Amino acid sequence: MSELTPESSAPIFAAIDCGTNAIRLLIARVDGNHVTDLVREMRTVRLGEGVDTSGEFSEAALERTFAATREYAELLDNYDVKRIRFIATSASRDVTNRDAFSAGIKTILGVEPEVISGDEEAELSYRGALSGLDIKGSVLVADIGGGSTEFVTALPNGSLVSRSVNIGCVRMTERHLHSDPPTQQEIACTVSDIDNHIEEIKRTVPINSETIFTGLAGSVTTVTAMALGLSEYDANAIHGSIVSREQVESVTDELLQMNHKERANLGFMHPGRVDIIGGGALVLRESMRLLGFDKVLVSEKDLLDGVVLSLHKQSAV
Repeated sequence: MSELTPESSAPIFAAIDCGTNAIRLLIARVDGNHVTDLVREMRTVRLGEGVDTSGEFSEAALERTFAATREYAELLDNYDVKRIRFIATSASRDVTNRDAFSAGIKTILGVEPEVISGDEEAELSYRGALSGLDIKGSVLVADIGGGSTEFVTALPNGSLVSRSVNIGCVRMTERHLHSDPPTQQEIACTVSDIDNHIEEIKRTVPINSETIFTGLAGSVTTVTAMALGLSEYDANAIHGSIVSREQVESVTDELLQMNHKERANLGFMHPGRVDIIGGGALVLRESMRLLGFDKVLVSEKDLLDGVVLSLHKQSAV
């Protein structure tokens, strides 16, 4: 499919995804099911830092998030954006001081944050991931986030089955992976925690021998960059690549044996993922192992793409 030119008359939509670890922005032209990036940004704000134990956002985490949102507001001013949607995911579902977060975002952007359910997050991720890939047949999409992981697949009639489980990379790190590098006992506890949740997916999400396993989000793409031997992050090389379970296992083992400095020196590693990538890699590895997948198809398209596609669909009605 040909790329849209900057002069295209296709409308521009914007999506902001505020998760447990990062806040991300996509400004894009949308033509049918095709999304052309104009701006795609990420800031690591750790909004969900400590939420698993405290049950609320810290003042520092809120201010980091508001500062990033102000930067995004300036970027949005440069484009004729038809509609914007601000999505808040796992961390925002868990807290007691959600109102302070919502009020701050509305003051900065003029839009109300939508704290979406895990099921809606899964559907948006599914639609977004598949918009950038040519796949036919049964697909299971796994979106490994900071606080949770969403699994979603389509039934033969087109309806979606989705499950959201609390095994994100930040949550697993804060719960279990406290040493640098983590101890074998910490890794074992993490694996046990993850496996308990994946068993639920195994029982409740329909998967068959033909199902294609598709992974997205930073934990998956970072593991993929390492598996591909990239010296720096290259989204074009990562998107649509296929990584075997053996490669995922090897990369996971290597990452868990590294200390913070060694991981930070990897050219493809985003600074905001240095201390949480081990947890994310374990979620990917255990998902593939327990669900019986020998390979993962990697997508650089994700929840943000699903959100702008949803806005385009709504505007066309």
